[in-house]
Amino acid sequence: MAQPSAFEQLENKLSRALSRALNEFQMIQDGDRIMVAVSGGKDSYTMLHLLRSLQRRAPVRFEIKVVNIDQGHPGYPADILRSYMARESHDFTMIEEDTYSIVTDKIPAGKTYCSLCSRLRRGILYRVAAEMGCTKIALGHHRDDILQTLFLNLFFAGQLAAMPPKLVSKEGQIVIRPLVYCDEQDIRDFSEAMKFPILPCDLCGSQDNMQRKIVGELIDSLEAKHPGIKSVMLAAVSNVRPSHLLDASLWKQLGLRAAPDESSGAESLIPIASLLH
Repeated sequence: MAQPSAFEQLENKLSRALSRALNEFQMIQDGDRIMVAVSGGKDSYTMLHLLRSLQRRAPVRFEIKVVNIDQGHPGYPADILRSYMARESHDFTMIEEDTYSIVTDKIPAGKTYCSLCSRLRRGILYRVAAEMGCTKIALGHHRDDILQTLFLNLFFAGQLAAMPPKLVSKEGQIVIRPLVYCDEQDIRDFSEAMKFPILPCDLCGSQDNMQRKIVGELIDSLEAKHPGIKSVMLAAVSNVRPSHLLDASLWKQLGLRAAPDESSGAESLIPIASLLH
């Protein structure tokens, strides 16, 4: 039997990671109509490809509705995305909403646009999902996004939180992130191999002072010095010990008066730490 090519191995790796997330957090049920939000970047293209491949062999039936928002950025190459979606026969809808004018009017020059831009985009997605009768909204956040959010909250927001793999919005929409276990570098390599027509984000791409970019570079530098540390950090997010945190309200919810003796847990750090040398 012929050995799978490097590309096939990469696709299988990503597919396994996506399937793990879907199964562990019960992201897709029979009869779901899933809005796949595509930005034109490597992450959402990869998510769409993997979900469509899964759709063909999954034991449950679900629909995929692909949506992109043209936010009115000057020179936005919408036709590139339309042509790709038509060529691949996707059920595709492009929503035209000029949030660019709002963002550039409200945010002072030199400040980061991402927060307001993403909130406006999210509101549009929630509205359109309801209009299209979609039961889930799929976003392309991956492992590195999860870790960056964890660090951002720790450093700048004073809270211990990352991105939930599945959540219910205030509007009642269920949002899923099927790529939470996927490595960004694997996604980048896969995207390049697939030759996806990447659309740049010219609104904020030149803002080098973004906190997320700074945190991302920090995590990447740690990974360069200690290969495998991203996997260890993701494992930590999946292995929470609430009684060893300083959240008094959480202690009350858990009915704790003192943290249980888990001194043996320190020994488990030895094999993990050994991966970092």
